Amino acid sequence: MDKKLDLKRISQIIDESNADIIGLNEVDKQFSKRSEYMDQAEWIANKLKMDYVFGPAITMEGKRKDDIRQYGSTILTRFPILDSENHPFDFLPSIIEDRSLLEVTLEIDKQEVAVYVTHLSLAPFLHGKQTEFILKQVNKQKTPSIIMGDWNMKPYSSSWRLITKQLKDTWVEHQTKGDCGYTYPSNRPRMKLDYIFTNKEFEVINSKVLIHEKEASDHLPLLTTLKLK
Repeated sequence: MDKKLDLKRISQIIDESNADIIGLNEVDKQFSKRSEYMDQAEWIANKLKMDYVFGPAITMEGKRKDDIRQYGSTILTRFPILDSENHPFDFLPSIIEDRSLLEVTLEIDKQEVAVYVTHLSLAPFLHGKQTEFILKQVNKQKTPSIIMGDWNMKPYSSSWRLITKQLKDTWVEHQTKGDCGYTYPSNRPRMKLDYIFTNKEFEVINSKVLIHEKEASDHLPLLTTLKLK
């Protein structure tokens, strides 16, 4: 929010949160001058000494054919990564920004856990299609699942109601008292756009928005503590 590119600041916020699984949206991989053509996911993972998987939503050729520019989402974790798959949302020709769902299988307490991160479209038709795809994918796995990201929707909207028929909104389950849950815009939050959902295999211990560093991103981080049943 202060127009500064500062991955150290982002990394410090993640580190201080003590989170074991982190979902990041709008991550560049040699994408453009705005991010100094860095592999941002790799840089942050190395800084935090975590494993990671990057899932591109946009892939473009650079000036040379062997230059690949990508933009998407990332999952960072302290747990062993067993498998991963990126699911592009190919519902319409690329007339607006492409989106995707990144799926990673982790080993937690000797169990397989599916973790997803996504960034949904602002267009209502595409948002609905993307939501349906995510629910179908989660239900197909039949494992403990965590689904997070910038959903670009408001609580109790039609998409939110569709999701919460099958999954738990960790914020609704156990929000911190006095915390309204707003995550955007970070300097003066007045909307909740970011969510962490789980299936019934998890108990929600708490959920809160981290507000101590408002300039690092245009969204505030959402943190939840979960317990495998």
